[in-house]
Amino acid sequence: MMTSSRSHAKKLRDMRIAEGITQADFAKMMEIGLGTVRNYESGQREAGMGIIDKVVNHPRFTKYTLWLMTDKTAPAAGQIAPSLSPDGQGDKKSSPSTQKVG
Repeated sequence: MMTSSRSHAKKLRDMRIAEGITQADFAKMMEIGLGTVRNYESGQREAGMGIIDKVVNHPRFTKYTLWLMTDKTAPAAGQIAPSLSPDGQGDKKSSPSTQKVG
């Protein structure tokens, strides 16, 4: 089952932030207007399937496809949530282990 469009808008924002991309850069990458990105993120406009298709087919964002569409992840298959992104800027980053190896 797919998530609602309003959820997609929040998820697009989470992905953008996790990747450390500005709204302007995201707009350029997706070939949409900056105002459109702002409208998605503020909840004034729903993210339609056209933008979702662009995002899931963009090399930088394909790792979020499963999460974006279903709220599930499959790290073994390279499908993660923004909070799990090694490049992520989110507040859910794991801290390095203090456990000694060897």
